[in-house]
Amino acid sequence: MPDPASPVLFGRTPSRLRRRAVRLMAARVQTEVAGGRAFTCLLTGDREVKRLNRRFRGKNEPTDVLSFPAAPAPEGLASLLPGLTLGELAISCERARAQAREHGHSIEEEIGILILHGVLHLMGMDHETDRGRMRRAESRWRRKLELPEGLVERAAREVAK
Repeated sequence: MPDPASPVLFGRTPSRLRRRAVRLMAARVQTEVAGGRAFTCLLTGDREVKRLNRRFRGKNEPTDVLSFPAAPAPEGLASLLPGLTLGELAISCERARAQAREHGHSIEEEIGILILHGVLHLMGMDHETDRGRMRRAESRWRRKLELPEGLVERAAREVAK
């Protein structure tokens, strides 16, 4: 039975995935990073993420994490509804497993990295346009959450090669 308080929805996931560890990390990100603002995270497979990526971004390929920010509250309601959701995430467990293997850590840690990255996007950050703001935030939160190297740091290292 799903935990109604958990922001994580488990779709197509590996049978050995430690769901409790993923739920705990998502709860920490929600409390500490998002300031208590809710988000929902679907863990699924490449096929579903590819479908979502094609439909909403026009890219016919799977990716590791997709972020879908919530629509802003109507004017005047935002102050009355401070707990509105940030939005939704979709994470490919197949991509997470491959990236975890490549970087030498667990799939649960990789999912934590992807949740953090996605939530920072939901909070309005964009590593492609913000002159390092998201990279710095991701790095700071990754250390506090005791997670391995983040996505933006990995990308910067690859570019430097």
